[in-house]
Amino acid sequence: MQTRIALGTAALALAGSAFAQTKWDLPAAYPAGNFHTENLVQFAGDVDKASGGKLKITVHPNASLFKAPEIKRAVQGGQAQIGEVLLVNFQNEWQIFGADGLPFLADSYDEAMKLYKAQKPALEKKLGEQGMLLLYAVPWPPQGIYVKKPIASAADLKGVKWRAYSPATARIAELVGAQPVTVQAAELSQAMATGVVESYMSSGSTGYDTKTYEHIKYWYDTQAWLPKNAVIVNKAAFDALDKPTQAAVLKAGADAETRGWATSKAKNTEYIELLKKNGMNIVAPSEQLKADLKKVGDTMLKEWLEKAGAEGQAVVDAFKKM
Repeated sequence: MQTRIALGTAALALAGSAFAQTKWDLPAAYPAGNFHTENLVQFAGDVDKASGGKLKITVHPNASLFKAPEIKRAVQGGQAQIGEVLLVNFQNEWQIFGADGLPFLADSYDEAMKLYKAQKPALEKKLGEQGMLLLYAVPWPPQGIYVKKPIASAADLKGVKWRAYSPATARIAELVGAQPVTVQAAELSQAMATGVVESYMSSGSTGYDTKTYEHIKYWYDTQAWLPKNAVIVNKAAFDALDKPTQAAVLKAGADAETRGWATSKAKNTEYIELLKKNGMNIVAPSEQLKADLKKVGDTMLKEWLEKAGAEGQAVVDAFKKM
């Protein structure tokens, strides 16, 4: 009888601890070795540790759980409790999501941080209305142009098959006369290998991850913009956590943001060196190319402000005052 009571007590204790442990899924679009994903894994480990194992977050890299465009909806609908999204991907839904994809508006880490501060209150409000929290955001390194042949001006991009992964990158293609092709990060290597893509704009990070140097030999360091990945949380899932676990998530998120910005800066230099080592020509854009791209940036900012209205103007004004 005593043994049965002891076993019953042990079973109850196990049930209690199992019940106390919450499991979250975190879908991400980029490879396990990418610095954003590594940062997510460290964040998940910090939450596990700080919550005493009460909250276990599983990171699913490389679009293995949901494809990049599906992650936001999955978090909003509660199919995933937390996820990482590239904000510019959702510009068509709400223009402010695309503020950090506007070419040459914020063209350095310091400027990108100012833009983030200007954009953040609007982002938090919008995501809040959609039942989500903005936990943290980390930029990609500055964007340059990968292209198969040397270019001296925007005219040299005419007719080139150009990878578009967001409304902004598709619009750049239109403005320079390139041919936009929609290709997500996970399919980029194959698209280059099969000749579907001959050029695209991205950071040294994506170029290295996808072994772009095997197919494309020139990267123009235009420092066009620094788009951000944001980690978003389903508000109902967050509210269901006890207060100490909520605090653990917020603290780990703040630490991941600080760490992510520092890593992005360090990796930018590192990735450019790695590309060089693998045969990529790193080229400074000519004055003509810079002038042409500046014109593209001015056009896109004007168009964006027309669509974004007073809300967009407020973000740009706040950014310019900083």
